[in-house]
Amino acid sequence: MQRRVQRWRATAGSAKEVMFELEHRPGEMGLSDFTHFKQVEITIGGKAVEHLLDHYRLAYSGWQYVQVVQGGESFIARSEGLQNALTACKGVPQEHRTDSLSAAYRNLGGRTAADLTQMYERLCQHYHLKPSRNNRGIAHENGSIESPHGHFKNRLHQALLLRESVDFPSVAAYQQFIEQVVERLNQTCWERFEVEKAHLSALPADRYPDYEVLTVKVSTHSTINVRCITYTVPSRLKGETLPIHLHHDRLLGFVGRPQVIALGRVHVPGSHAIRRARSVNDRHVIDSLRLKPRAFLSCIWQQDLLPDDNYRQLWQQMRAQLDS
Repeated sequence: MQRRVQRWRATAGSAKEVMFELEHRPGEMGLSDFTHFKQVEITIGGKAVEHLLDHYRLAYSGWQYVQVVQGGESFIARSEGLQNALTACKGVPQEHRTDSLSAAYRNLGGRTAADLTQMYERLCQHYHLKPSRNNRGIAHENGSIESPHGHFKNRLHQALLLRESVDFPSVAAYQQFIEQVVERLNQTCWERFEVEKAHLSALPADRYPDYEVLTVKVSTHSTINVRCITYTVPSRLKGETLPIHLHHDRLLGFVGRPQVIALGRVHVPGSHAIRRARSVNDRHVIDSLRLKPRAFLSCIWQQDLLPDDNYRQLWQQMRAQLDS
């Protein structure tokens, strides 16, 4: 029955949608898209890291850039990834194409210009880019980046198999490994990229801010709260009000112009019902612990203050002796 229906559709059925191959001119368009890498689970220092890959590609030459993104799809991540890509290729195309990312478009169903978010609009104006997007839900309109996703991820997977490990000492080391894979891919389109470079506009003198500015006050516990995450900071900052530059992977704090803290940003996986966490550095509060050692017995950060499992095991032994 299925074969008969298939035969009838081929001989008397309705017309099907045809995908037309488009001609791209040098320097005309760059495309960006976030993608998941699901072939293997990447670990940093033995711990699984939840992340995305921000993939940028020049439509004419096929030159590409890939950046690790910690956290979800956000304007901050898109801004940093796009600007790093433009810096790497040393030029700006006429147009930047994305999907209907909510960090860039409000998705109101109106005209593109009216639908842009203010931050993404300013980013495009800074680089003299014309923003565009494919129609919502029609991925093949972004085929110049969607299809290369699979090719790149296959190459990355093969490179990891040859490496014989999916564990990296840091996110920076993982990013460096990805850049090596991308560099080998870019060698296959080098001649077309040399042609396209001549049609790219010059980069502006300065980068557009790829961070969000927040203001927080350091509590009496020597902590700050950023996006439902509690971070300890050096106790000398207690009571200070700090401007925070919030990046997708880190946060920087300032007192006036000098930078006084640089902390890795903590992200709670989307699968967690409770969207709260904390990042405790024992060095930030060790001076007060020396003065108040008994505070450690009831401190809610007790497990966080112990650097590793060896210290935790030692503490359990000491606690058992204290209780006996």
